[in-house]
Amino acid sequence: MFGFGQDIGIDLGTATVIAYVKGKGIVLREPSVVAVDNTTGEVLAVGQEARKMLGRTPGNIVATRPLKDGVISNYTVTEKMLKNFIHKICGRSMFSPRIMICIPSQVTEVEKKAVIDAATQAGARKVFLIEEPIAAAIGAGIDISKPCGNMIVDIGGGTTDIAVISLGGSVVSTSLKVAGDKFDEAIVKYIKRKHNVIIGERTAEDLKINIGCVYPKIQDSDMEIRGRDLSTGLPKTIHIYSSEMLEALIEPAMMIVDAVHSVLEKTPPELAADISDKGIYMTGGGSLVDGLDRLLQEKTGIHVMIAQDTVSCVALGTGKALENLDTLEGSRKI
Repeated sequence: MFGFGQDIGIDLGTATVIAYVKGKGIVLREPSVVAVDNTTGEVLAVGQEARKMLGRTPGNIVATRPLKDGVISNYTVTEKMLKNFIHKICGRSMFSPRIMICIPSQVTEVEKKAVIDAATQAGARKVFLIEEPIAAAIGAGIDISKPCGNMIVDIGGGTTDIAVISLGGSVVSTSLKVAGDKFDEAIVKYIKRKHNVIIGERTAEDLKINIGCVYPKIQDSDMEIRGRDLSTGLPKTIHIYSSEMLEALIEPAMMIVDAVHSVLEKTPPELAADISDKGIYMTGGGSLVDGLDRLLQEKTGIHVMIAQDTVSCVALGTGKALENLDTLEGSRKI
């Protein structure tokens, strides 16, 4: 049973929702997918159960992802999803929790309000917001309160957030809608173009995780996948190689590299010197694409490190920030 003053840090991701509870660590990690019955509007499944239904539902049931590019695209479904997750975390607690949610660094006031409203409607007593790169830096174990520059590249499902952080706030930041989902889309398009076979987003994600790369591999690995042949309309099995994945993924990867480059160009010289000294930290699930750190290092000439437990960094940072609300600037009290 949870007592009064329960605090939850939520990484409300386009692909995954991760929740952190003070004193317990990460308590929830579920795909941000909701299955809804179109005729009644009833939520049938949330998270892992709903993800299994993606691309496999009858006409009246729709499995959707209510967040797109890091922001809420379907308010009602997001609210129901949050309510479900909060209930899972808090059980039958009498008290509403305080929640801190992270948002991409370049969101509008309207998008911020949508997140606050959805969390409040879902049962939060108080809602705080924190920018993703700041949460990622805290989660990666960086002391952001010092007057020295740290560069964070957080590659999630919907957005990549790049920021130079000093004295607890971001000095230069940008957010681009190229991340894990765009990698998946690039794979789907490539296989359709090259092999004339249509695959679903889950298969594309499996390819990305298992053999995806953005830097040439010494040894070519391969994977067998099934899709629908466009010329016959029948199922077809094909072998895909990591060298093909390199061709498919290099374009979105270079967009991220270019964005990092432009943030470095705008960084004040003193902070740029700090970054050159300490290196660039990469966080988020998208940073695990094989070779992305080497590609970034080659193009910028700066040492690149992938944070420990990189997928949970933002959620951990959000939870830690909630524990130190008074000292954290950049969080907005509602």
